Amino acid sequence: MSSRDFEVLYKEARLNLEPVQSSIAQIRVAPQTQSASFAYSALTRAPTAAAATDDDERLYRARNLATASSIYYRKHRSSPRAFLWRVLEHGTVLSIRAADVCKQEKDADAPLILNLAFPSPIRPSCVGFADSPDHDALYVFVVDQSSQFYSITLRPEHFRKRSISEGGLGEACKAFSPPGFGFKHPHQLVVVNPNQLIITMHDGGILKFDRNRSHDATNATSWKETIYNVAGWGQSLRGLVPFQRNPTVRYDKINMELTAAASTAITSIGGDDTSFLFTICLDHRMRVWDVQSGQILYTGDILNAKRDPQEVGKWTIDPSQGNLIQILDTSPGQCLVVTYSPIGAGEFKFWKVKANDQGSIHVADCFPEAQLTPPSPSSLDVWTLADFSVAQQAEGPELWTLWKNNTTYRVQKLQLQPRNTKAPFGAGWKGVFVENALPAAQTSGPCDPVDSTEKWLDLIFFPGRFSKTTIETALGMYEKGLGTYKETSPRAGKSIAESICSVLGSSTTLDRTSNGGVDYEQFRGTSETQWMRFWRLLLELDKQRGEALSLVYDPEEGMIWVACADCISAVRQCSELDRIYYNLHSPDKQNEDVAALIFAGLNFLDTFSDSMVQQSRAALRAELFEDMTEPDEDRIQSLFDKAGFWSQLSEEDCAPVVEALGQNFRIVTPRLYDDLFGMIRASSDANSQELREPFTRFGRKVVVRAVQETIELHWRILFSQLILLLHMEFDPESEEDALHCRFDIGSEYRRLIDALRRLEHLRWMAKTELSVPIPKADRASSGSGTASPLRKRGGEDTYAITALEGLTGHLFGLPESNNLPLLTSITEVVLDLCSPSSSIVLCTWLLQCRLLKQDRPDLALELTSFAERGPFSTYVQGRVFLALKDYDTASLYFKKASIGLSISKNGVERHSSGLLDDTEWNLLSSGLPNYYAHVVNLYDKQKAYSYVIEFSRLALQFAHGHKQDAAGTKMEMLSRLFSAATTISHFDVAHSALLSMKDEAMQRAYLRKLVEKMCETGQNTELISLPFSGLQNKVDDILLEKCRATKDMFNNVPYHQVLYAWRISHNDYRGGAAILLDRLQKLRQMGEGDRVGADDPLDTQVTRQYLLLINALSCVAPKEAYILEDVPTEDDATRPAKGAGDDLESQLGDLALRLEAEAAASQPLAKRQQEEGDDHALQCKIDRLSARINSQDPQRRRFLTLSDIRKQYQQELDRIVAIQNNQFGFSAEDDLMGDA
Repeated sequence: MSSRDFEVLYKEARLNLEPVQSSIAQIRVAPQTQSASFAYSALTRAPTAAAATDDDERLYRARNLATASSIYYRKHRSSPRAFLWRVLEHGTVLSIRAADVCKQEKDADAPLILNLAFPSPIRPSCVGFADSPDHDALYVFVVDQSSQFYSITLRPEHFRKRSISEGGLGEACKAFSPPGFGFKHPHQLVVVNPNQLIITMHDGGILKFDRNRSHDATNATSWKETIYNVAGWGQSLRGLVPFQRNPTVRYDKINMELTAAASTAITSIGGDDTSFLFTICLDHRMRVWDVQSGQILYTGDILNAKRDPQEVGKWTIDPSQGNLIQILDTSPGQCLVVTYSPIGAGEFKFWKVKANDQGSIHVADCFPEAQLTPPSPSSLDVWTLADFSVAQQAEGPELWTLWKNNTTYRVQKLQLQPRNTKAPFGAGWKGVFVENALPAAQTSGPCDPVDSTEKWLDLIFFPGRFSKTTIETALGMYEKGLGTYKETSPRAGKSIAESICSVLGSSTTLDRTSNGGVDYEQFRGTSETQWMRFWRLLLELDKQRGEALSLVYDPEEGMIWVACADCISAVRQCSELDRIYYNLHSPDKQNEDVAALIFAGLNFLDTFSDSMVQQSRAALRAELFEDMTEPDEDRIQSLFDKAGFWSQLSEEDCAPVVEALGQNFRIVTPRLYDDLFGMIRASSDANSQELREPFTRFGRKVVVRAVQETIELHWRILFSQLILLLHMEFDPESEEDALHCRFDIGSEYRRLIDALRRLEHLRWMAKTELSVPIPKADRASSGSGTASPLRKRGGEDTYAITALEGLTGHLFGLPESNNLPLLTSITEVVLDLCSPSSSIVLCTWLLQCRLLKQDRPDLALELTSFAERGPFSTYVQGRVFLALKDYDTASLYFKKASIGLSISKNGVERHSSGLLDDTEWNLLSSGLPNYYAHVVNLYDKQKAYSYVIEFSRLALQFAHGHKQDAAGTKMEMLSRLFSAATTISHFDVAHSALLSMKDEAMQRAYLRKLVEKMCETGQNTELISLPFSGLQNKVDDILLEKCRATKDMFNNVPYHQVLYAWRISHNDYRGGAAILLDRLQKLRQMGEGDRVGADDPLDTQVTRQYLLLINALSCVAPKEAYILEDVPTEDDATRPAKGAGDDLESQLGDLALRLEAEAAASQPLAKRQQEEGDDHALQCKIDRLSARINSQDPQRRRFLTLSDIRKQYQQELDRIVAIQNNQFGFSAEDDLMGDA
């Protein structure tokens, strides 16, 4: 394509129009034949797989690509003021959304999209809008193919609250069939005001509708119809006779008269009660109608040319040309009318129209001797002027044109000079840069750490590049091309990225080479081929989305928009650097040196291979993100050595640099670099002021898209300048010719590094997406029946936005002193954001706080390389690693920030995006103990108890003094230390913390917890080994209480054995014997005495317990060898049921007594006397104590001596032997059975 050399002064920012599903309100519009109370219902269709995935191109075009689109601006209200409307679904759906870029601070945003579904397709050019100074409402008028006329009233709340439209439009929507449509065909709808509108007909006449304001008006009588014709009723009726018809043009199955209007415009020319309708008719004439009287006030050729009446066909305009006239009101009673003739090469004509008091008008050619034929964007292709708009500037009228070539479009501007009557168009046409070429993914080599798949995914899913439906449709078409598509196999559970990788991966196989090895090169090449095929298919679909439909000028904000099939482009003014970049071959004289410097850098970088660029960027990354303390000269030398591009360049590659910059780069000076950096700064400091009008959600998307484009442009220029600086410094052969001998290149190097670092930060924010919750007003109610395929986080619907919008979008807006047009203000906001000296400070730690608050520590980690070096920033890095459960790294950051965050400071601003509450803020800057206490709390929430122990000890280490705060902190840290140590079984640490507690109640409670925990985890040996200084009796009491509460000796914690070991280890043998006796009694109650062993019948739980008991008492002096035994009452007895067991026990007892007596009788007399003498004193003592105890509670306790226990042990053995020998009958029946 051979483009004409237009100076580029503007560039576009293209926005996707793909809505959040839950922000769409689907509303059916009822025709007149149905009830007025037509119920609201969501638009539903047959749930076929093709409909669900939009993988058919025809369905994709119908549902996503508009056939007509534009923006309507209200004149009397400002919130919302702009409405973007689109016609979808083969003309059956009218989609309307608010499109304001900015709003007043107090006004609420309007994010909802209303999809009005009509029963019949909408007629082309039969959609109109109006607003009223009396009511805050948007009036919508529609005529469909079934000749139904609809009048719809929408209030601003319809675009803010879903509940308003969930019940349907009700009385806000009225439909009727005008009788005039019975024999005439509507062609275009023109709205005069909310109470009056005009419809042009196929025969050249017009049908005027005036609203009937009577209270009893029904739908059928709510409008009054008036028909006006070009040549009266007789001519109109003759036109209905087939054989007496005038020349016509066939259009949309209708024969249209040459007097029919192809394009229309309405104006009041500053009057309140007057309206004039300007029509461009098919016969190449302009007619002016007085709307009130229906008279034609003017008829003339739109080029003011004299024509041969016989050449009718030569001058016939196609009826589809609906944008041939624009009206600009200049002063009361006067307007400027601009017409365009599409005949031949096309020509504009400017008319001055004046209205007088007599109701007539005067139309005059502004430039009768001048001819304005707009040049097409290129001379080799066929371009069509599709639309144009006129704006009033201080210098004069400004003409904007929209050119189309298939799905490609261009926008141009011409500033008229009315005072120069000989050459009013001599200022020349200016161009708008339209980005058509999309970047391609860099190929991956064998040594590339990033796989090509990841590069392709980053390219495809870059925010704002493609819509989700476009990607899904391309994937479905690709699958059909492979023959692997199955309509019954939904991709449930898979993201679209996973589905793409799965489908493309299935077409690639990993084969082997002739040597038997794995052929990775073949696999990589095949994979690249499949990705390229999918990429091309995606581009073909995306081209259809960019087909321009209309050019819109905002008269209040001075903004130009291009409404496309599935996107909208905002035209903004180029910055000074943009102008130089897009006009490098024809720069201004004052910027020739800067243009030469930029051209030399870009041209030099273009000679680099992909591997050279990757190596240079890798070397630069270390320079951007590592803390460099070396001198500038060493840093420059290090970067030059690491980049290593100098060894791969030839003299031919370096020659253009010398040619552009002169010998020894003589034009390169510090002043030149100052000029370059001055171009990447905003021209004013207005952005640092308070916002007068913050941007809406729609406006923030415009800024984000403009920032994305500016980042890439600035990065490319500055990166090439950095490489060029390295080359100019080390290329000269002699030291005297080196660049550093002329000026300090270190300062320029630092400026380049700082600028690139900020751009890299912004680039990350502009390409990273966040999931944010949908406002409650946007959400569909449970009864709406609308399924939302949105991602959910924590049970709530979310939608994706870029991190740039989500984290800094609240800072976007127009400042107080801003009086610039919006297309210039947006550029200023973008420049200020991208500038190294921006008034918008990107506090990395604050962004990380917001990400942590949104539960996205993975994204916060990616910002770590941009983090500042302050103490709070270091603390936030610790929070990031803590959220990622990297506790070791988090600990290092927390310790590093401890000193800075413990020092008391005055006037500390508490900004953390809600990550820290007031209680946590109070712990900072109030000493090390409180800081470490805060860190302990953080680790405690993560249940990282080993780090709770570590930081609790640090807090206790610095918790000195007798202040109440210090005492409270110390008590809390001891509590946290004890709890953490107990949880992870660090019982020695818990024991130390327990002994340090001063609060007896807390110490007693934690002592019980420690004892129970150690017993439950089987740490009995460690429990006994701990000293428990001053707490031994309490430990004994706790264990004794547990023993008494234990009933089951086998399925519970063995507290009896623990207490026995505890007492024995503390030389309390009688105490140990006492607890053994309690266990023995409970074992007997459980019947363990009757469960004999397989090898030794005498070895039972009871007999073993007797042996332990005897051994324990044998370690006590004979005079102290006694214990107290609890005597159970009849109510407390838990033994087995009475019966034969009791008889056996009594018989065994008698037998034991007899055996004892016999044994005593067989002993020598002297020995018996000696033993009786030794036991006499002990027996006397026992008798006295027993008498005293029995007098108090004779049923509770009794004394047992060692000899008593031995007797009981012997009785138990005898009982077992008797049972084994079957020497005793348990009942009379047993004896009889034994006799038998």
